[in-house]
Amino acid sequence: MPTKSFSQRLLNWFDRYGRTDLPWQQHPTPYRVWISEIMLQQTQVNTVIPYYQRFIQRFTDIPTLAAATNDDVLHYWTGLGYYARARNLHRAAQLIVSEYAAELPTDLATLMGLPGIGRSTAGAILALAHRQRQPILDGNVKRVLCRYHALEGSPTETKVANQLWGLADQHTPNRRVAAYTQAIMDLGATICTRSRPKCALCPFTQDCAARLQGQPEAYPTPKPRKTKPVKSLTFIMLQNPLGEVLLQKRPTTGVWGGLWSFPECPTTAADISAWCQQHLNQAAPKWETWQSLRHTFTHFHLDITPVHISPIEKTQTTALKQRIWYNNSMSLGLAAPVVRLLEQLR
Repeated sequence: MPTKSFSQRLLNWFDRYGRTDLPWQQHPTPYRVWISEIMLQQTQVNTVIPYYQRFIQRFTDIPTLAAATNDDVLHYWTGLGYYARARNLHRAAQLIVSEYAAELPTDLATLMGLPGIGRSTAGAILALAHRQRQPILDGNVKRVLCRYHALEGSPTETKVANQLWGLADQHTPNRRVAAYTQAIMDLGATICTRSRPKCALCPFTQDCAARLQGQPEAYPTPKPRKTKPVKSLTFIMLQNPLGEVLLQKRPTTGVWGGLWSFPECPTTAADISAWCQQHLNQAAPKWETWQSLRHTFTHFHLDITPVHISPIEKTQTTALKQRIWYNNSMSLGLAAPVVRLLEQLR
């Protein structure tokens, strides 16, 4: 089937049913498109919208974002997950100010050289903000193309990924590139969904190879599932007589990089006593163990046991590094389980 037919049918569908009222589609400056594309990585539109609105209201442009503190940026990202995105966004803004006169580069290779911007994200920014003809290949687009062509193999395989990039380029039209880019993402997000695709509403219902086989959900080929390992730790929740809660800043790399969290120790009572002796200069203050909770990451489950110790004088915590006594007025980046437990403490 000619490429034009694919893109034209998709554009015709988009003109009737596509989403045109998303916040980042209003006044789509390169900055606003960039922020939205980073937030939309591995995150659904409805989840992103309120975060995007708050973020843009606080960080109105690249210089404002670059001048902000890391804590402030992470605070406005708290709850959105995948925090490396926020750290990369902040670092990229600083580089854009220092090296590119506070303007996002309009060259694909230069844009890909910035932290957190891969080929598909760079292509989306240039297509949506500058109308450049650039193919994209996010999760939604991979699903649409894998099903339309009944492409065997997991998109994580290099061979399949290269085939998908070729197909994405083949189908990208020379005109109305921004509309096409939004359209193919919309189709994957609203019609060609991961489960229970609405094939009857799809513009490709007559010639989608996966549908003609009667098994659209078999594509893309899933990569073999691995059983996620389970790790465990104890959160030490210390409160002083004023009700403030002690938090520690985590390293910039690794789980919850750069966020503020509770001090941690292993999970046995003996470990808690030893931790208190080392960090609070007392062997066994009274503590209360709360119900454990599970937080799931991409590669493992984390079982957290919260232990509440109160009251603790501030002078008892001098052995703890990178610490702060937190109260509700502070703007800090917080890990999602920490937000949940702080709400319970309040």
